[in-house]
Amino acid sequence: MRRTVLVTGMGGNVGQGIVRSIRDLAGGLRIVGTSTDAISAGTHLCDRFHPVPPAVDPAYCPTMKALCASEGVELIIPSTDHETYHLSRAQAELPTVAVSPPDTCAIFLDKLRTAEVFAIGGVPFARSTLPRDYDGSFAKVIVKPRQGRGSRGIYLDPVHPEAFSDEYMVQERHAGVEITTAFYVRKDGSLHGHVTMERSLTAGMTSSCEVTFVHDRAVVPVIRSIVAALPVRGSCNVQSIVTARGEVIPFEVNGRLSGTTSIRGQLGFPDARWTVQEYLLGGTLAPPAVIRGAAVRMAVDIVYPGATLNDVADPHSQHFLF
Repeated sequence: MRRTVLVTGMGGNVGQGIVRSIRDLAGGLRIVGTSTDAISAGTHLCDRFHPVPPAVDPAYCPTMKALCASEGVELIIPSTDHETYHLSRAQAELPTVAVSPPDTCAIFLDKLRTAEVFAIGGVPFARSTLPRDYDGSFAKVIVKPRQGRGSRGIYLDPVHPEAFSDEYMVQERHAGVEITTAFYVRKDGSLHGHVTMERSLTAGMTSSCEVTFVHDRAVVPVIRSIVAALPVRGSCNVQSIVTARGEVIPFEVNGRLSGTTSIRGQLGFPDARWTVQEYLLGGTLAPPAVIRGAAVRMAVDIVYPGATLNDVADPHSQHFLF
């Protein structure tokens, strides 16, 4: 029988990228996908698909527990920050969940708390504060939700940063090249490897990227300091700005697989596959073999001839890609 893995967030590029990356493992995994929207672009990638409540809904974890039992799920791979946090807290009632411990997930969910913990642990990070504590010392600022995602609700250099509520944070904004660094920490707490990409964003999603090695001297100490400061497990992602002086300044961390998962897996850093191998299949992880490479994303249509949108929730509905 095929092993069953549940991947969340199939409406977004992270969940879809995870499924494409792991589909052929173990002779072909059985994939159960979930999303908060019944009409999901990733439905066709799954063997079974189920809409679920948002992770912040009290019904979310009970729904996931029942779903895992009925589908015979052996491993859950969350693809959004809130799901990562809530599933980590409910691990005792669920199959294996590929996440860091709950306290670590809680820190990563709150961007301001991440900055505060990193400051205590000596991890480099962009200066951040509550709006009411902002004293004007940052020349350029970005105001963003502490638990936001996908670049929603962001304000650049607002006239009165201090007027925002405590649900927001004020962060020093640096000019330069944005890089994204994925790193994987094995279950024993040791760092397995990393890959860094320079990237461009469109509507909060990576639209183009390329592997770079030039920042490794600055990036590797940052990764090691994060792993030393917190019990991170599995895949993690740190976003940074490289200033004109070559200084690498991290400004955000995602404690999960991220938007370039499917791309970096093709360029020698298959962390989605490592996740399944380590948490489900067993065996020794192959070392990273990162190569130089680049990727550009494009839009694809999933066409369902003779169907209505209600039919999209069935992964087996006749469709083709165009």
